Amino acid sequence: MDRLDIILKAIDEAFDRKSWHGTNLRGSIRGLNFEEASWRPHPTRHNIWEIVLHAAYWKYTVRRRLLNEPRGSFPHKGSNWIKRAGEGINSAAQWNSDVKLLVSCHRSLREAIALLSPDQLDATPAKSKVSTISILTGIAAHDLYHAGQIQLLKRLYACR
Repeated sequence: MDRLDIILKAIDEAFDRKSWHGTNLRGSIRGLNFEEASWRPHPTRHNIWEIVLHAAYWKYTVRRRLLNEPRGSFPHKGSNWIKRAGEGINSAAQWNSDVKLLVSCHRSLREAIALLSPDQLDATPAKSKVSTISILTGIAAHDLYHAGQIQLLKRLYACR
């Protein structure tokens, strides 16, 4: 296995492939309904739905950096943390659409990664401060961090 294969394996396991560490990001939201996804543990805290969009946004951002694409094509207004639930955003259809967006952003990112040459892994993309390999290992860690956060929120929801 070369470094690119290892990175793709880590990205896959952190998102939706079986791995030794337990639940990945896709698994953490599997079967969640709108009510569970939009529940907040506190009025000032994010809900699962917002975490899902946050993860989608960063997959979009990493892909954009890898391909040196301009900003502005993410389908929701805002960046990083996009408010979800309330103010006309309150349906199961909208939740399901945003889950599909996460999956689509992941697939698009994975396709961009698979096109990289080994030399590009050590390069620093335009408008970035770290190497491509750091960005890619970081996005895998990002998925796992938020998968754990979602697992905790699900347990808190069950105890409310």
